[in-house]
Amino acid sequence: MEEQNNSHIRLLNNWPQVERSIQTSPATVPIEMVYQGENYPVGEIQNYKHVLSGKTLQEKKEVEKLNSDYYEDLRKAAECHRQVRKYIQTYIQPGRKMIDIVKETEKKTKELILSHKLNCGWGFPTGCSLNHCAAHYTPNYGDETVLKYDDVCKLDFGVHVNGYIIDCAFTIAFNEKYDNLIKATQDGTNTGIREAGIDARMCDIGEAIQEAIESYELELNQKTYPIKAISNLRGHSINKYIIHGGKCVPIVKQKEKNEIMEEGELFAIETFASTGKGYVTHDNECSHYMRNPDKQFVPIRLNSAKTLLKVINDNFDTLPFCHRWLDDLGQKRHFMALKTLVDLNIVEAYPPLCDVKNSFTSQMEHTILLRPT
Repeated sequence: MEEQNNSHIRLLNNWPQVERSIQTSPATVPIEMVYQGENYPVGEIQNYKHVLSGKTLQEKKEVEKLNSDYYEDLRKAAECHRQVRKYIQTYIQPGRKMIDIVKETEKKTKELILSHKLNCGWGFPTGCSLNHCAAHYTPNYGDETVLKYDDVCKLDFGVHVNGYIIDCAFTIAFNEKYDNLIKATQDGTNTGIREAGIDARMCDIGEAIQEAIESYELELNQKTYPIKAISNLRGHSINKYIIHGGKCVPIVKQKEKNEIMEEGELFAIETFASTGKGYVTHDNECSHYMRNPDKQFVPIRLNSAKTLLKVINDNFDTLPFCHRWLDDLGQKRHFMALKTLVDLNIVEAYPPLCDVKNSFTSQMEHTILLRPT
């Protein structure tokens, strides 16, 4: 495959030429067929910054052997995510409808991972939050929003294999005036990855990320804006079939706490920057939902809500979902049933998270695994 030119999108590297692959351009061959009989690509490996080896070589080999299937599932999901990113970066351009961008992303993911209900598929709805909206926006059917040249879009999507989720996001802009805003989160996320590791304290990681992000400023319309880390957004641990696993990775300085990263944990190192207040609130129509894993047996009176819950359990379990996906499963009139499940706290709603209007936000995210030392 020839080199892919990404020069139409600001600060995205070109994809290098690939030798000796059966994958087509654009990608159409499922990942498992491309790597049939071979291991999936390992991905980038970084050394821990502060950790000394805690295991003998033999102990480390035993742990790695026990985790081999887990690693392969993650690597398969990661390779799918990489090839979908590569494809969708050729598709995205000003004038595209946002709903077409997310549906194309999800279609390509489904095609390459060979989606099958809960075995493998989408990790969560494709986010394409625009401008002052930082996260949790995906178009519902009927939303005719169009991507414009002066927009800043955060494309955030996930892929899972056997419940192990790869969560990755990047910022799309076409106008060079947003370069420093994009650089801020690229620098912030790379800093977070460098600071991460076994026994690393969350508060130390957050302080380092904030320092990186807030070293940038942005000039718009002859006015200079300080770039701020969005204080109430953060990275997170990832558990099997649960995108937010319980631990948070802050992106601002916090009071010293004892929470640390531990061996074997999976984290999304995720940073957000803003020209606004650096604080987001719920705004606009909700599209993202997730079944509450802590609510197992709750009496439901409304029959339509019982039916919808079975559809959710069968197709998503505790993975996030959206209105579009319910519509596509034939649940065309699900709003009242879904509201009932939300009111009972069986399902949780995740509305769009927005800074002040007329501000701009950026995002960068990678998934990391803390392997044995």
